[in-house]
Amino acid sequence: MDIENFKRQFVMGELGIDENYGRIFTFVDFANVNKWFANDNQDWDNKLLSNRESIVIDLEKLKSFVSIFSLRNRIYYGEDLKNIKSLGFTNVLRIIFGKRDVVTKDIQRIKHYLRLGEVEFTKYLSIDKNNNNYIEIRKCNFDVEISVDAIKMLEHYDTFCLFSGDADFVYLNNFLKKKGKKIIIVKGGYITNKLRQSADLIINAQNIKKNIAKIAKQKPD
Repeated sequence: MDIENFKRQFVMGELGIDENYGRIFTFVDFANVNKWFANDNQDWDNKLLSNRESIVIDLEKLKSFVSIFSLRNRIYYGEDLKNIKSLGFTNVLRIIFGKRDVVTKDIQRIKHYLRLGEVEFTKYLSIDKNNNNYIEIRKCNFDVEISVDAIKMLEHYDTFCLFSGDADFVYLNNFLKKKGKKIIIVKGGYITNKLRQSADLIINAQNIKKNIAKIAKQKPD
């Protein structure tokens, strides 16, 4: 057995993925995944992080990890066409995951008007033409895109693997199960009972943190 096959068997054994899961396609809702470790204060070895350190997703590690058990990996992320950094980030996604498997769309900007006393948002404060204070909430939901792609590719996989804890996918999961598919959910935090019940296997992101994340250090002020 070569080292790659040994690694594959070892990782799949740790995750609880056996041969009954067959061909696996993975769908990554990156807006969800990107927040998984934002509040962590320890790394994967339980080492305490400094005030200038944080745990972030490493895109290359993420791609390498899912490729161990998954035949195809698609990633979904909102793009801000007015932001050069956002465009640069999605370009990196395309380099790592391949152009065909990166799905983007424009981020929606929703105004949230502030009540008196909501001063915690001062840093992000905007004022409209009527002198009303608001903050801009950015939103980009890919439930529809992931669902359509999962159904379009139905004949090419045996297991639908979803990197997201979004309860909106319960309906899709139940539909796929009726079609004879197995469901793997990789989740970062709490998920609803209905979402849990719709899956054959639940993988906690904390258990794969070392495989998909890295330590980022903030630059000194």
